Amino acid sequence: MSRPKGTIVGIGELKPQRLTQGVTTLEMIAEVSRLAVLDAGLEPAAIDGLLVGPQVGETPQHVPATIAEYLGLAPTMANVVDLGGASGAGMVWRAAAAIEAGMCETVLCVLANNREETAPRSPNRNPIREFDVPFGASGANISYALLMQAHMAAYGSTARDFALIAAAARANAQLNPDAIFFGKPADVEAVLASPMIASPLHLLEIVMPVAGGEAVVVTSAERGRSLRKPVHLLGAGEKVTHRAVSQAPSLTSGPLKSAMARAFQQSGTRADEMDLLSLYDCYTIMVAATIEDAGLCAPGRFGAWLNDHDLSHKGDKPLNTHGGQLGFGQPDLAGGMTHVVEAVRQLRGEAGGRQIGKAGLALVTGNGATMSEATALVLGAA
Repeated sequence: MSRPKGTIVGIGELKPQRLTQGVTTLEMIAEVSRLAVLDAGLEPAAIDGLLVGPQVGETPQHVPATIAEYLGLAPTMANVVDLGGASGAGMVWRAAAAIEAGMCETVLCVLANNREETAPRSPNRNPIREFDVPFGASGANISYALLMQAHMAAYGSTARDFALIAAAARANAQLNPDAIFFGKPADVEAVLASPMIASPLHLLEIVMPVAGGEAVVVTSAERGRSLRKPVHLLGAGEKVTHRAVSQAPSLTSGPLKSAMARAFQQSGTRADEMDLLSLYDCYTIMVAATIEDAGLCAPGRFGAWLNDHDLSHKGDKPLNTHGGQLGFGQPDLAGGMTHVVEAVRQLRGEAGGRQIGKAGLALVTGNGATMSEATALVLGAA
């Protein structure tokens, strides 16, 4: 197994809310950052690196400077990570890389959003405007429905196969009091009975947008040894192939295949060695494709694989034990970071009633746009 390339030493999380009142995005960023730094046992002055998302309602530009000023930080490395749902996972390896490059020692990676603000979209000319929107692919639901249709056509996968993923997420969410669907289980029949939003996608196969925030603190492996319960970054991979679904190289496989392969190669591990699968799950098709692209089963065989395994915290293949975004909720770009935070909790042995039995290795994936921007991490317990 390779040496750690970075260490996560602090996490912060805000309870998801359907709507927020009277709170700005900057205030939410400040609170979740405070929780992460406090969890790390550090003082704010120890933070000399800052990675943020591109969406802050209070400013359309100079986002890192705005957040640093608001938090009272003076980082020697600051940047925006704009990878959609892959932003959270992408921040982790970028933080480790910046530390190894000597640019900084301890990086705050933070994403948050409220649900009151709206940002106008400026019209532009690009493939998605020319080749997708005029034909009805004007949003994520339509685009992911196209991917799901393509998988069904290519492999004969069924609506019930995909519904298994949503049902498992809801089941796991029943052990997470912070999940937006805590106390609201939904079995396969309930998923299939939910309204059809974009054929073949049912309502319960699609994430619910919520307000919330997530943060992690990354420092050097050397420093991490002196802090509480470090979790090591053992390998990372990233791949960006397209933005518009009309430009996708494949409709049944995505860039995560390459990203995960690189993460496994760097860490000297294999997909079947992972104790936890913390997989980005904006739609059920995303999880299905990821399982296949990871090599856990052959292309088109995810349904049989799901039926052969127990995805709960007590099972042989724990998957998204916090409920995933399908059960926990998707706080905008911070939704991808929920998978990082849950993996850290599990590897620390701090997941409470949903703690998995063996917690040595975790695969975390992030996805942006329409299976377009991909980041994969292999994390290991200290």
